[in-house]
Amino acid sequence: MAYTTKKYILFGGDYNPNQWDEATLRQDMIYFREAKINTVVLPVFSWAKLEPSEGQYNFGWLDHILDVLEENGIGYILATPTGAQPAWMSRKYPEILPVDIEGRKRTHGMRVFFCYNSEKYRERAAAIAAAMAQRYRNRKGLEGWHVANEYGTSCYCENCQKKFRDWLKRRYGTIENLNARWGTEFWGRTYYSFEEVMLPTKLNDDCQFFPACELDYQRFKTDSTIACFENEAKILKAATPDLPVYTNISGYIKKLDQFKMVPCMDVAGWDNYPSPQDPRSLPALKLDIMRAARDGESFYVAEQSPAQQNWQPYNKLKTPGEMRRIAYQGLAHGGDSSLFFQMRQSRYGQEKMHGAIIGRAGTDTTRTFREAMQLGRELEQLGARFVGGRTKAKIGILFDWDNWNAMELCSGPSRDKDYLKEVLHLYEPFYYKNVPVDVLKYTSDFSEYRVILAPCLYMLKDNIAERLNRFVKEGGTLVTGYLSGYADENDRCEFGAYPGPLRKAAGIWVEETDGLFPDEKVSVCTSEGITVQADFLCDVIHTEGADPIAEYTSNFYAGTPAATCNHYGKGKTYYLATKFGRDFLDVLAERILRDAGLAPLFPTEGDVELSCREKEGICTYFAINFGRERACVDLADKSYTELLTGRELTGNTPIEPGDVLVFGRKSNSEGEEV
Repeated sequence: MAYTTKKYILFGGDYNPNQWDEATLRQDMIYFREAKINTVVLPVFSWAKLEPSEGQYNFGWLDHILDVLEENGIGYILATPTGAQPAWMSRKYPEILPVDIEGRKRTHGMRVFFCYNSEKYRERAAAIAAAMAQRYRNRKGLEGWHVANEYGTSCYCENCQKKFRDWLKRRYGTIENLNARWGTEFWGRTYYSFEEVMLPTKLNDDCQFFPACELDYQRFKTDSTIACFENEAKILKAATPDLPVYTNISGYIKKLDQFKMVPCMDVAGWDNYPSPQDPRSLPALKLDIMRAARDGESFYVAEQSPAQQNWQPYNKLKTPGEMRRIAYQGLAHGGDSSLFFQMRQSRYGQEKMHGAIIGRAGTDTTRTFREAMQLGRELEQLGARFVGGRTKAKIGILFDWDNWNAMELCSGPSRDKDYLKEVLHLYEPFYYKNVPVDVLKYTSDFSEYRVILAPCLYMLKDNIAERLNRFVKEGGTLVTGYLSGYADENDRCEFGAYPGPLRKAAGIWVEETDGLFPDEKVSVCTSEGITVQADFLCDVIHTEGADPIAEYTSNFYAGTPAATCNHYGKGKTYYLATKFGRDFLDVLAERILRDAGLAPLFPTEGDVELSCREKEGICTYFAINFGRERACVDLADKSYTELLTGRELTGNTPIEPGDVLVFGRKSNSEGEEV
């Protein structure tokens, strides 16, 4: 892809100079050069300004801004402005406006307030994309195309109803097949025609009480959004085949199946907005999900905040150095860019309190600007050393949007099911030990992995059970547990005991599952005689060859296994029957790593995240101290170069509180490490 050939990391972000005068625009150029800004993204929400009436375009103001950017050596990614249609369009073509889940026809106003299946919307979106492509295709500053903005709106209009029925006809062929796959015998839902199928809304409560229908609606919504994106992307790609075309992904990633959406782009564009209260593991996991979307390829951090983020309930300022740490975490996990929202603080609207590189005070003396300037100079120094580089891991964790939706749509065994939290819970023991973890699709190649983590593998599709059984038989280690092996791709439960087709590999079967109250705990004793606590769910299991490694010691199932290990073929499967805390999982992770012959990248002390990106045989290591105390990384007797300062590192190397080390081995003239 073209973006991997860049000779630098993209640094900059969203820019809206149409909000201010010429003098401010010119001053911004001075600040941009000072901070080493090399890329801006515009004009994301300017459709009304670019097309004031149907088919009449006003590009002069944008031409001038692009001229100024090019005069100052600043590249740009042009955004089609189709995330917010003009008011005249909503008024002239009301079919563009979406209908919400409660059946209300929305009026013109919010961004991303349009029906993705509207033919008129797609016609006008394609027209402005074509006009922009034709006008700007040969501009020297053009670095790529950004389509619309943060897709994810649901629509339940009559047109979507018709499109959904057509989608179901293509998927199932006959109404009899749909009835069989959806299990419509239950609650007397049998259909005799596709015309009888309704969208799952609050009007019929099928969004809550008909999981098979809601599951397919979410798939339909993703497919509709992909078609909407490709409606513009194919025009842009035809005009500039060597430039990347993408859209940015909302932090509410559950809205769309990104494992289907992102492969239609040239690069994933991730909007990275961690909450100040998030553990550092959560943004790390989400970054790894973005890396997985195109099977390990690097991605763009398309947005992040340099200061406060006004969409959060409490707009905490980033502490000194926090912007830099978050930026490097994005780069360390696969980012080829460090783009921010926004370059200069907006004057009005909902996001006027959102932080920016340049505040409304219009000065380069602020703490935020100085930190951005430091980051920009460091990224310029790093050049393209790791741009396009990959992360190599021997541990993978399965993640799937259909599984996410199906598990949380299920009416039991607990209302507190949260798939993302469950994945994070099993990811953390390895992440905090600084052992690389890849996020895996159900369809990923497992052959290079020694350990696969499969939390809450509720839905079995794409031959996943068969492939996991083979993985274990051939010597791999599988970790799975409660809420696994329940249903097929239509949420039809398996006959037989859980975990269904994984039963032999796990060496256990589940008799029943207890859903605990939020404040309820159970006691568990490990095989080492240590008592730990567990919560959420408790499977009551029977062993069929598996060895217990922990037993319940409270409740009526005291004395039965709470965790097991089963040897199957050349490998083994761990089954966790309840939700253990980190005390147990940390010990289990150490055992798994030892048996698999895996170790952290380097030994560390303190709150340090370690990552590595490899490009053409050259490794770049990132050590980020997220703590308030000095930490260290033990490089043993090898010598490395700190890439930001040029100093030599060896042995037990300190990292100051909140600081970042980027280091690697020296390379010779042929690019080989020495």
